[in-house]
Amino acid sequence: MNTKHSHYSPEAEEAASLWAARLDGSELQLEDRQALQTWLDENPAHRELLATYCQFSTDLEEKLPVLLARGQIDMPSTTAPHRRRFKLGWLWGFGAGLAAACVAIMLWVQSPDTQIVNVATPVAQRQMLNLMDGSQVELDARTSLRIEIDDENRRVRFAEGQAFFAVAKDTSRPFIVETPAGAIRVRGTKFDVQNLSDDSLTVTVTEGVVQVSPASRDHGVAPFTLTVGEQLSLDGAHLSVRKLTESELEDALAWRNGYVVFDGVSLDDALRRFGRHHGIGITCSPTAAQLSVGGRFALDDLNGFFVALEDALPVRVSRGLNGTVRITARSEAR
Repeated sequence: MNTKHSHYSPEAEEAASLWAARLDGSELQLEDRQALQTWLDENPAHRELLATYCQFSTDLEEKLPVLLARGQIDMPSTTAPHRRRFKLGWLWGFGAGLAAACVAIMLWVQSPDTQIVNVATPVAQRQMLNLMDGSQVELDARTSLRIEIDDENRRVRFAEGQAFFAVAKDTSRPFIVETPAGAIRVRGTKFDVQNLSDDSLTVTVTEGVVQVSPASRDHGVAPFTLTVGEQLSLDGAHLSVRKLTESELEDALAWRNGYVVFDGVSLDDALRRFGRHHGIGITCSPTAAQLSVGGRFALDDLNGFFVALEDALPVRVSRGLNGTVRITARSEAR
């Protein structure tokens, strides 16, 4: 598994950290705003990288007063004591390679009995979190969530993406995952959650028992109880629960090893999966969209996936200057 914070160059990391510090510390002048816009336009990934650093800034700023009061960190002498609130420009000064340090700070800035984690993984990257209660969370690319653990509760607010939870057993504190489409409640188990839209949810159980309560009353008010090998799929008004075979269960969790398995899915759905992972726009013509895709593909190897498509299907892959990709049937006119 790739556990690095990001795949960005040191130069991009440093630029993002400095822009985040400037945005946090002062109002940009017109010339600075234009320079920032130019940097953002250079690469679509720059926006997500900057957003990640700004989120780190927000999280750390909330914790700094507590850490300073406890003597766990020292504020550099260059920071004026009369400032109205804590600014983080000094913290971003580490420059290249700061990403790994930020992850560590994000995970371990906590009191002895409380942990709050805000995390958003960038495109084409996965991340492992070790929580203070002994639980572990594996996050797929472009996954955003907030974890709150204290003496009484263990709660995850899942905004979007996909994650695998290995929850430490604790009969006194339930572990609750809240998504826009529903909530998952466990005591100690292993399960996978995919939440790609406000009205869709897929929960796959590999160990123990999981209770799922859909947000919509259309599916009733009683929670659905899932056991090992069962998968609940919710898509709008449609809800189903089925027992997966061993191979189907392995395929459903292939993303943890950097793969995706398609079994006769539409080309449109397959492209949407790769497009989301890499954060780029991939579209296909109506004719090509009706074709089906099958096989096991490396999620990080986008070019390899395109080559495989052209080998297996009667399609043509066209790349635009702005980074977008268009798939058309070979029978269609150029």
